[in-house]
Amino acid sequence: MNYTRIVLAAVAATIVDAVYGFIVYGNILTNQFAQYAGVYRPAATQAPYMPFLFGGILLAMLVAAAMYAKGFEGGIGVVEGFRFGMLVGFLMVGYSVLVNYAILNIGRRLTAYMGLSAIVEWAIAGIVIGLVYKKR
Repeated sequence: MNYTRIVLAAVAATIVDAVYGFIVYGNILTNQFAQYAGVYRPAATQAPYMPFLFGGILLAMLVAAAMYAKGFEGGIGVVEGFRFGMLVGFLMVGYSVLVNYAILNIGRRLTAYMGLSAIVEWAIAGIVIGLVYKKR
């Protein structure tokens, strides 16, 4: 494992994921979140929590990049990254999206959007990690 490439892959994936999150969760799904004001913070009150959001993304991407590096088979980065990202995406759907549907007071539509968004999000993150953490 190359720790420098892990960190670079994690930072690149964090930046791309933050942009994706702003577009999808911060804009496209805003109306869906607004329907559950008792569950999600209103946009106007989120600023003080952004360091936690970005720190959480970076932590997740560091772990994901390390997992990718551990299983890296030396193939084409885009292909391996996509495959890895899809696996993580489905892990997130099972462990986070469906569990949240069971315990939070949210509807099926938001759950479906969150599931689809997670799969796409992690596929993109996996591709970025695969592109940065490539063969020497």
